[in-house]
Amino acid sequence: MTSTPQGPIRVAIIGGSGKVSRELITLLNARGDQAVAIFRNAARADELAALGAIPRVLDIESASEAELGDVLTGADVVVFSAGAGGGDPARTRAVDYDGAVRAMAAASGASVARFVMVSAMGAGNAPPTEGDMAVYYQAKHDADAALVGTSLDWTILRPGALTDDPDTGMVTLGESVSRGSIPRGDVAAVIVAVIDEPRTIGRAWEFASGAQPIADAVHSLL
Repeated sequence: MTSTPQGPIRVAIIGGSGKVSRELITLLNARGDQAVAIFRNAARADELAALGAIPRVLDIESASEAELGDVLTGADVVVFSAGAGGGDPARTRAVDYDGAVRAMAAASGASVARFVMVSAMGAGNAPPTEGDMAVYYQAKHDADAALVGTSLDWTILRPGALTDDPDTGMVTLGESVSRGSIPRGDVAAVIVAVIDEPRTIGRAWEFASGAQPIADAVHSLL
């Protein structure tokens, strides 16, 4: 069962069919929490349900604030882990920034105060103005800044390059860390760690694979 003081919790995961989200669903389900996976491709509903999630088909790019609020209602935590995956600049902006801001408003409207943003390493810095990733980093930077400006109980997580390697449970974590990679399973474990620790509210951290156990890394910064 979950280690949170209030007992089992309900976590709404926006971008619920992504690889990090799947790892997160598995972790939450294993300890008795309830994961609500919010995603756009209805064909993935059965496989997400098989992981233990409650599937909710909704396209963050086109959904209204009211529609999103309906699926967030009753959650204890919102995790925003959606992303356009690069490529089309307009869609990147629509998902990674506009969708994130709409999710923040919907969470507030649904009285879900706790909001965990899965961002990207470097997004807290001034974004680049040129290059293939400029639009992506601008969107992530702007979404993070928008979240900081809300009254939500936010935590911003900025992982390094994501890999499908086996998780290790070991990280380097801080306000700014050297660039590196990290298995998606470890990203999910960091999300769970900050959900469990209210003192992570108002913190924005970068992280990559390292030599410190995740729980120790989180607690060392509090």
